[in-house]
Amino acid sequence: MSDNRDQDHEPDSRRGALIGLAVIALLVIAGYYLVNALREEGKREDCLAAGRHNCAPLDIPPRKD
Repeated sequence: MSDNRDQDHEPDSRRGALIGLAVIALLVIAGYYLVNALREEGKREDCLAAGRHNCAPLDIPPRKD
């Protein structure tokens, strides 16, 4: 009887594990982005709380001579 049960058992699929790994990777990437965005916002708020007015970073392209 146990031989019949072993033959009917399908091998484990790794599709679920790969989907889980992809979901976890996306969560890690989103968490990293969120932490960096919150850190930058915290720096900006600290600057404003110190009474400064020029706290936003400026993107100035390099001069072409």
